[in-house]
Amino acid sequence: MAEFWAEWGALAYVVAALWAFFEGETFVLAASAVGATMGVIDPFLLMGAVWLGSFLGDQTWFTLGRRYGPRVMKRYPKAEAKMATATSMLLQYGTLFVLTFRFLYGIRNVAAAACGLAGMGKLRFAALNFIAAGVWAGSFVAAGWYLGALIGPERLFHVIAGGALLVLAVVLFRRFYRRRRSARTVPVI
Repeated sequence: MAEFWAEWGALAYVVAALWAFFEGETFVLAASAVGATMGVIDPFLLMGAVWLGSFLGDQTWFTLGRRYGPRVMKRYPKAEAKMATATSMLLQYGTLFVLTFRFLYGIRNVAAAACGLAGMGKLRFAALNFIAAGVWAGSFVAAGWYLGALIGPERLFHVIAGGALLVLAVVLFRRFYRRRRSARTVPVI
């Protein structure tokens, strides 16, 4: 990551913004931790880049949900369950949901589309999304920065690799558990 930033310079912040456009928690944490240990990344530029990327990404999903949501739901019934969950949370929590959904792993993009599908006002969503993207960017850059400063450059790779392996293990366990559970519910003929 430090080599990437040193080689790409200012364009690395554009890549960070593009990464945050889609998701990016892990990338932001790693980049800011490397910035703290190696000194090649400006935390304020990183925060601004991922703030903008996250904001624009969710605005895009909101617009797509508003414009194409009903047609997409008919074509992809599996997405309907996630959309129903996000819409239910939106109706129950409203503003609080928009301010916090990007912190809930796996529903960020769907949640923004659900806000559009549910008919939330464009200006209201844009204002809440801008605030939430800033809080998200600031908190993940700060967390990564302090984590990097705390563990130092020697152990940074091991901590990131260990975290990635832990996430992979959890994902594989959940997938195995779901398959096993669904296999038990299928009637034998």
